Amino acid sequence: MASHRKPRTRILQSATSRTGAVGVTTAALASVTLLTQSANAAPNDKDKPTLEEVRKKVDKLYQQAGSKTQQYNAAKEKTDTQREKVDGILDEVAKRTAKVNDARRALGQYAAEQYRTGGMTGTATLLLTENPQGYFSQKQLMERMTGRQKQAVTDFEDRQREAGEKRAEATRQLSSLSSAQKSLQQSKKDVQSKLSEARQLLSKLTAEEKARLAEIERKKRAEAARKAREAAEKAREEAAAREREREREDDTDAPGSGDPAPDTPSGKVDKVLAFAKAQLGKPYVWGATGPNSYDCSGFTQDAWKAAGVSLPRVTYDQVNTGTKIAKSAMQPGDLVFFYDDISHVGIYVGGGQMIHASKPGDDVKYESVDYMPFHSAVRPG
Repeated sequence: MASHRKPRTRILQSATSRTGAVGVTTAALASVTLLTQSANAAPNDKDKPTLEEVRKKVDKLYQQAGSKTQQYNAAKEKTDTQREKVDGILDEVAKRTAKVNDARRALGQYAAEQYRTGGMTGTATLLLTENPQGYFSQKQLMERMTGRQKQAVTDFEDRQREAGEKRAEATRQLSSLSSAQKSLQQSKKDVQSKLSEARQLLSKLTAEEKARLAEIERKKRAEAARKAREAAEKAREEAAAREREREREDDTDAPGSGDPAPDTPSGKVDKVLAFAKAQLGKPYVWGATGPNSYDCSGFTQDAWKAAGVSLPRVTYDQVNTGTKIAKSAMQPGDLVFFYDDISHVGIYVGGGQMIHASKPGDDVKYESVDYMPFHSAVRPG
């Protein structure tokens, strides 16, 4: 009997051992699974940007898109100018070619006359040579030609040379136009890339996150408006103090001699502001110059155009048009520029506020001048 119990004991021990091993293995697999899940979950939570990070990233992308938009505008303006120049040169080539043909016909008439009279029949070869003067360089032949015939040869050569020069110029301008068109296409791709990236970031937010982001934006605008009001009030107080000081100084002067001359005619400013207010609510569209939509520099250009003042197309050029004005001395109608790369512009309307074509997905609207990093201000006219 004892001899039969030992195997049973060993079998039980072996089974127990195997059961234990399976349990350990199962526990180990479960632990590995949990660890794997934790490892996978942790980076996702950690890598997910906060709402503030998303907001800053989207704002940066919109600002970069604005900068690329100005590059696009500059490239488009250059392309349009180049195209007009090429069209003009091609017209000139056509005119020069017509004159060459007229000169060729004149030579043909002389050749025909000579053939009929049995004279210098060789003149007919002028119509087949690229170098008429070389053909007539033979002394005896030139001596036999009349003054009118010689003038016809000279005119033909001159017309050929002029036509050749214009064709060469047209070739150069067409090459320049092709380069400008490539630059335009690249700028367009850059703008679309930045806007697409911003849209993708926003599309990943939940409805709750979008609502919270909107609240962050509202608070940012409110804070900017508060700062702008305070700055405007301080500027008014300083202006009033300067005016009182000026009046005291003028007490001893002739009446009216101390009246300051306005920097910008009020009539023009009124037209600028009236135009700007009439555009409120129109959509921002990059590269647009109105009348149904605008980008920032297209809006300011059109507003001052309404007052009879011509501004360049892009912010980089608009900032150099007119008189530089300190932020604290801004008056309604002044152009206000933002960011280090001068990629955005609006029209100051007073009280720390401006009207501007804001950004993609937004409209022409009022905004605090403290909403974006201030660069400079300019008074056109």
